[in-house]
Parts: sequence; C-alpha cells; structure tokens
Amino acid sequence: MAKVKTTYYCQNCGAQHAKWQGQCTACKEWNTLVEEVVEKNTKPSWEQAAGGDVTLSRKRTQKPQRISQIDATESPRLDTTNAEFNRVLGGGLVSGSVTLLGGEPGIGKSTLLLQLCLRLPYKTLYVSGEESAHQIKMRAERIEKNVDNCYILTETKTQNIFRQIADFEPQVLIIDSVQTLQTDHIESTAGSVSQIRECTGELIKFAKETGTPVLLIGHITKDGHIAGPKILEHMVDTVLQFEGDRNHTYRILRALKNRFGSTHEIGIYEMQGHGLREVSNPSELLISQRGNNLSGTAIAATMEGMRPLMIEVQALVSTAVYGTPQRSATGYNLKRLNMILAVLEKRAGFKLGQKDVFLNITGGITVDDPAIDLAVVVAILSSNFDIEISSQHCYSAEVGLGGEIRPVSRTDQRVNEAAKLGFDKIFIAPSKSKTNNTTIQAHGVSRIEELVKQLFT
Repeated sequence: MAKVKTTYYCQNCGAQHAKWQGQCTACKEWNTLVEEVVEKNTKPSWEQAAGGDVTLSRKRTQKPQRISQIDATESPRLDTTNAEFNRVLGGGLVSGSVTLLGGEPGIGKSTLLLQLCLRLPYKTLYVSGEESAHQIKMRAERIEKNVDNCYILTETKTQNIFRQIADFEPQVLIIDSVQTLQTDHIESTAGSVSQIRECTGELIKFAKETGTPVLLIGHITKDGHIAGPKILEHMVDTVLQFEGDRNHTYRILRALKNRFGSTHEIGIYEMQGHGLREVSNPSELLISQRGNNLSGTAIAATMEGMRPLMIEVQALVSTAVYGTPQRSATGYNLKRLNMILAVLEKRAGFKLGQKDVFLNITGGITVDDPAIDLAVVVAILSSNFDIEISSQHCYSAEVGLGGEIRPVSRTDQRVNEAAKLGFDKIFIAPSKSKTNNTTIQAHGVSRIEELVKQLFT
C-alpha cells in the first residue's frame, strides 16, 4: 500500500512546511498551519480530458529566439460588449488570459460576470459551484430576456469540468467561484490552500494551451484580501477588485494587477433591479443636487485612476454637546480629516477644537486623492460660518501642513472635466492656474487665508 504523503500549509499566506509548528516562518502568524494530504497524479486533469488531441490542446515545443525576431504584434482582443469592463481590462479579453475578480459578498460579482456572459457574442460556458441551474436561470431572466447564447454547468470537480470543456470547446470560460473547485489530485477540502493552488494551476494550463480566456470569481477575507494563498494573485494575469457600499447603488471596478494593460483605469456601474448599468458620465450622477445652494457643500475635481470625476463633499460643523468633540468621515480618511482640522486651527486661526465635525462623500464611494483637500476645507468652513457658496465653483488642490495650497497631478484633465460640466470657476494651486481652456476660469490660491478672504468676506 502506497504511503500517504502529507504536508502543512499556512492558511494565511500559503507557505508550505514539512512539519507542524506554532508559528508560520513566512508571515509570522500563529496557529495557521493545517495538515493536508497531497497526492498528485502524473497527468493533469486538462491533459486527461483532452485525451492527447493535439488540435485541442495546441501543444508546441518552444525554442530560444532572438529578441529581435520575436513577433511583437498584439493579438486582437475579444470585445466583451461592456465598455466599462473593456476600459479596465485595457481593450477587451486577451486570448489565453486568466482574470481573477474579487469583492465583498453580495456586491455583484456573479451578476457582473453572468451579465457579461449573456451578452458576449462568443460561445461561453458559465460554471457555477455555488448556485443551482434554476437559481442562475431566474437571475439571467431578470438581467436579459434573450438567454439562449449562454451555457450553464453546475459542477465543482475539475475532472468533470474539463471533460465537458473537451466536448463543448467554449471560446470563453467563467468559473464561479475558484474556492468551490476541487480536484482528485489533492485530498483536502474545497477552499483549502492546496486545492485553490492546484485548481488554479490546471485552469491556467488549460487557458495557455488552448488560448481560451478564463474569468475566475474569488472570495475575500474580512480584511479585504482575496482568500487563499497570495500566490493565487501572482499566478493569474489580471486581478480585478469590485467594490462599493452595499447601501448605495454605485460600484467601482478597478484593476489591481494587469499584465496586458494599465492598472489606472476604473469602471463605474449602477446596481439596478435588472442588473448593473454602465455609468458613462459618473460626474453628473455624483453631483445631481448641484442646483441647490446649501452651506457645507463643495464640489471637488478628483481623479480615479486616469478618469476625472466631479464629486460632492458635504460637511456639518456643530457645537459639541458632550465634552469630547466627535470626528466622523464617510468615504474619506479620518486621519487626514483630523490633519486638516489641525491645520485650520493652527495656521488659519479657526477654533474648531470644541466642535463636532462630520464629513461625507456623496454616492457611497471612497476617495483617497489628496486633491480633494481644498474642497474639504471649503465645505468645513462653509458649514462653520453657515454661509452658502456658489454651486458654479469647484476645487482641486492639496493642503499642506503649513496651510499652503499645493498643486496636484493631471490638473488639465480636471479643469477640462469641470468645464465640460458647466462650472464657471475652479480653484487650484497658483503654479497650475495657466490652462488652455477658455470656457472656465482657473483661479490660483496660495494659502488658506487667501481662499477665506475670497469666499467668506
């Protein structure tokens, strides 16, 4: 009888150890090592399913080439018919690529890929290990009336999946999700480190040998990281993050890793009853209440990746009822808010130490662009003085610890976006005040005191 081979995997980082120990030497976490039975077959599941068919697996022996002789022409991408998804990927799906999509539970990962699957003009196979075929059909009918161009397979064992793939020969493969897959070559439960690594390796081998794009859905941990070994993100070609507040309708798709394009692009969607709607001009939606002049409201010209956005910043300043004043920020870094309040008190002389300050970024999105600092300052001072400011003005600059107004990158794109939406004036740093756009006035301010004199006196 063959001896059973076991090894110990860290459930936090995926490091392999020969024996059990209390602390993982790779990530320094305690009590994360779990024993797993490892018994690999000499022939992977994809090769077993292909049955040695050379036309299906497209195997070829690689030989060394001079770098000058390598064909650098880019192969045509597969159009997903989804402009936002294409934008994030860099133009569409690349043949043989493996894309991993992660996000919070219920954020809309399965809805996004099922909607993509229903509208793709290619032969697509959607493999689900989490839902039954009946559940998927009900969601598909809610998203799209014509659902005849999508094929559904409910299966978790990779051997059975590859057997169906060998007969079906799809042009695009979608897996929901990689944590539910299980292979017979590893004797451990689905979702374990060794199972995730082995199943992903088999899917990558299939994608590279057949040139079929593979889309994987991955779960995330409570810390926001994709569940499983960190090597999972290194193995795949593209890692996408689908994020947003479940209490709001807007979702942001961003690329954390992309071997075939930029990681600076984002896609914005709006969750509706019939699925996810692409938002081509998010600025108009995020500042929909622009016509109402209220104190404590300012418009910021920010950048999400390479995409300019106009967002609304709301602030509420009131006298503290209890001894300790409250500081609260939604969609904005609380530590940066405390820094700005300290600058306003120390450098500009505003007594905000005994007042409650609440800050909100409308639309349920989170912004970490330092260019929003100036809009935060204006919103806080407007609420503190209870003075309305013009809704035709917007702001884009960073605030330094000395109270100075500092320039930010891509100012021309921010100015052009503000002009396109009909703003009259944008307040920026003095060094960036010279722009080529004549439809909007770019006004440079050097310090907070100068801004206060122009807006509140």
